Amino acid sequence: MNWLTNVVRPKIRNMLRRETPENLWIKCPDSGQLVFYKDVEANQFVIPGSNYHMRMGAVARLKSIFDNETWFDVALPDVTPDPLKFRDEKKYVDRIKDARARTNLNDAIKVGYGKLEGAAVVVAVQDFDFMGGSLGMAAGEAIVRGLELAVEKKSPFIVFAASGGARMQEGILSLMQMPRTTVAVQMLREAKQPYIVVLTNPTTGGVTASYAMLGDVQIAEPGALIGFAGARVIEQTIREKLPEGFQRAEYLKDHGMVDMVVHRHELRPTLARLCRLLTKAPAQEGASKSVQPVVSPTQIVSAAETAPAAPHA
Repeated sequence: MNWLTNVVRPKIRNMLRRETPENLWIKCPDSGQLVFYKDVEANQFVIPGSNYHMRMGAVARLKSIFDNETWFDVALPDVTPDPLKFRDEKKYVDRIKDARARTNLNDAIKVGYGKLEGAAVVVAVQDFDFMGGSLGMAAGEAIVRGLELAVEKKSPFIVFAASGGARMQEGILSLMQMPRTTVAVQMLREAKQPYIVVLTNPTTGGVTASYAMLGDVQIAEPGALIGFAGARVIEQTIREKLPEGFQRAEYLKDHGMVDMVVHRHELRPTLARLCRLLTKAPAQEGASKSVQPVVSPTQIVSAAETAPAAPHA
């Protein structure tokens, strides 16, 4: 055995080896530039140079909206984890376990209740990292529970939509969440409370065909893909070339499907202003400096105790 090549060199390499995180650098999908992850995270997951809006985890999104990054996690009803005993390349229950381990979320939607510039609001966030933000029974229950809480507390409801559509592993049970969430939106409307939808990239399929397009105000982030069917499917169906920028936020705003396109850095003040206008509430000076518990501890638990770290974009 050659001890110089087999023993000394490997030991030297191990001494000089440094642990480097996998997500230390992020490549911008738009410009291709490499950006330091910490810089992107500090910039609310917006690429500083190209202004490209990357996907944002549910916890990071809630932190960016609520006063002092403080809120209460809304307790959600339990659902049957695998009602159809579905299996394709792997079991559906295994897919759920993998998604939960990767995102630290129970399902695709997280609901929080807290203060936005001093006013109480309920916020639901879809996390695309959890099985593409797909709409299943658990996600449907989360939306319905969030809307019921908004009716109960007489507060606005804000939803950040990001989804590839209904969850195929739950079949017709996932499709039934479309009418269920639509009825719940109508309950909020009858209670005369604002319903604001923020469409993020991407929002497609059954989510677009239900609660994501029923808002009193429809907001979209810049460059967000919004639609029901994919552009390629539409082109093959109508046998025509679609216009440039079709199904993007700016195109939909120009054609009246979206009320406004708002940069992520301006979302928080924009949402607060809309809530004040729609509820006819005066602005509370200095209200964002303190957040008081406004809900029963038996219904929800503090996010400071249970909220996991924000998933990487």
